[in-house]
Amino acid sequence: MKQRFWFCPKCGGRLAYRKLADRSRLVCGQCSYVLYENPVAGVAGIIREGTKLLLGRRSAASTRPGLWCIPCGYVEYDEDVYDAVKREVLEETGLKVEVTGVCSVRSNWHNPEVHTVGIWFFTRVVGGELRPGDDIDALDYFSLAALPPLAFPTDQAVIDELRALLSSPDRV
Repeated sequence: MKQRFWFCPKCGGRLAYRKLADRSRLVCGQCSYVLYENPVAGVAGIIREGTKLLLGRRSAASTRPGLWCIPCGYVEYDEDVYDAVKREVLEETGLKVEVTGVCSVRSNWHNPEVHTVGIWFFTRVVGGELRPGDDIDALDYFSLAALPPLAFPTDQAVIDELRALLSSPDRV
């Protein structure tokens, strides 16, 4: 594993990998603090209009510009995941939503610097006005059979799951 952190956040001492139980972990040589390298939480809001899905095109200022994604973002440290998806959808689309369920939970490996665990929520629009914002420069509804180039491989996997759900007799 490539070392990404060098100094202890508690005392400033040097961190080094040491075998603890079943795996190597970063441990401070000065205060023995164990730095757990945990994933970052992300959320995404699935907004449908019939069988079409709302996607946002990533702006030039964002990662993967010009590619499309399900409206998404990171959870703030002091924020509940349900509040985070409502905030992120509002920031990126101008739409106020309520959460109606969880569609999928997946590990994201598309950024080698950050392991993200994403939660894709089913949502229902309850207000607002559709307009791009933050990391998005365009919004549009797409048929699940005719998607634009996607920014994130996990979005494709979730859309494949959604396609299967919508084609089943026990539709969501």
